Amino acid sequence: MSEFRQDLVSGEWIILAPERAKRPHEWPRRKPRVAAPKSKCPFEDLKRSGNWPPILLVPDEKNWKVAVIPNKYPALTHRHLCAQVLEKGPYKVAEGVGHHEVVIGRDHDRTLARMSPEDALLLLRTIQSRYRSLAADDCVQYVQAFFNWGPTAGASIYHPHYQIIALPIVPPEIQHSLEGSEIYFLRHQKCAYCVMLAYERKNRSRIIAENSQAVVLAPYAPLHRFEVRLFPKRHGAFFEDASLAEIKATAGLLRDVLGRIAKHWGDPDLNFYIHSAPSGDPSRSDFYHWHLEIVPKDIISPGGGFELGTEIDINPMDPDRVAAMLRGRK
Repeated sequence: MSEFRQDLVSGEWIILAPERAKRPHEWPRRKPRVAAPKSKCPFEDLKRSGNWPPILLVPDEKNWKVAVIPNKYPALTHRHLCAQVLEKGPYKVAEGVGHHEVVIGRDHDRTLARMSPEDALLLLRTIQSRYRSLAADDCVQYVQAFFNWGPTAGASIYHPHYQIIALPIVPPEIQHSLEGSEIYFLRHQKCAYCVMLAYERKNRSRIIAENSQAVVLAPYAPLHRFEVRLFPKRHGAFFEDASLAEIKATAGLLRDVLGRIAKHWGDPDLNFYIHSAPSGDPSRSDFYHWHLEIVPKDIISPGGGFELGTEIDINPMDPDRVAAMLRGRK
């Protein structure tokens, strides 16, 4: 039987219809990923490719393992004045003021899934430090870090790299989550994410992996097929405020689950991104809970007219099965 499921925070409904999947336990085999040559990679020699000077080199210029550079083709550009929202007839418009940075790992072929635990931690700590710096800009309302892996996930360069965009607005997706989690908190005096985590850790069927500080699970009402999420166990609204122990645990679990996805699903193209409360807004502290969302690209059953017309996703992939697959059990 198919069933409707409602997300605890957003209130959005999906239809879970596993009978629509002919073989829900298998990811279609893909052609082997072809590496781009280093000789044509703009991230191999930052000076020669014009990506100099960098914003940051960690640990230093000679031995750097992580580099932060301005995006050569930025979606937003930094200005000394904040973006002003203006009216243009019935519409609103603002200048594209913000920041757009690229975070690069040194190794041409090594994604976070294949990094050493030490390098994965260094990468995530560098991203966190950029969150803190960008959040200090009075013109910035929201900071978004994300990773695109593969052409169908939006990556135009093979060399693994991560991007950070600092926005003068709060994105609609985040605004909806903030509103939903605040409504839940006002009704129940509890964080919706903490309630969900407590239930899932007790139920266990959708838990993929966990350690002392964090947990990875397949969400109960996933908007995306094969979606997984990573949460710190301790309540906290801001990624930039996470402790070193939490960042280390997050890096370890992220490395683990990305490796599981590559192993069990044939290294699919994917995106992951961090959801955090808007920068410098302590009013969100009680009810929002920062986390990461990982979305492998779906090539089995893409959405159609019903999904577009209703915004109700028909998902043939039971999250219990997704979790079992990534735990190594069909």
